[in-house]
Amino acid sequence: MKITLAVASVVLVSGTSAAESNRAPLPPAYVEECGSCHVAFPGRMLDATSWRAVLGGLPQHFGVDASLDPQTLIPIRGYLESSARSEPTSADGKPLLRITETRWFRHEHDEVPARLWQEPGALKPSDCTACHQGANTGSYAEREIRLPRKGETK
Repeated sequence: MKITLAVASVVLVSGTSAAESNRAPLPPAYVEECGSCHVAFPGRMLDATSWRAVLGGLPQHFGVDASLDPQTLIPIRGYLESSARSEPTSADGKPLLRITETRWFRHEHDEVPARLWQEPGALKPSDCTACHQGANTGSYAEREIRLPRKGETK
């Protein structure tokens, strides 16, 4: 009983589903299509409204045409909406399109040394793999974090 309550508490606090708390594999279509240009971000990083906005803007996806045919988009949309955060990821009533702009992201990264974002050759906040060794598989466990040393680039 105590273990069940502890797991439920972690799931409720983190905003992840039970499946994601066990690190279910990311859907192959999602990894293939979205992960070919950047990390295939776990669905729990944005809410469903934000994911719908991201997917609706694929023809102009951060300056790139990332359009997908409707059949390919179906399982991707299903995964992102079903695994989305339950807490809103919006600002002034508008869905956020960048994970790095969410309150959750800023809170999780408030201890990252400023030098990592500012020194020559600085990391981009969106480059998860620079510090999160398991990011390509959807794992962001603290035990897998490795901050680059001063002057070290990825």
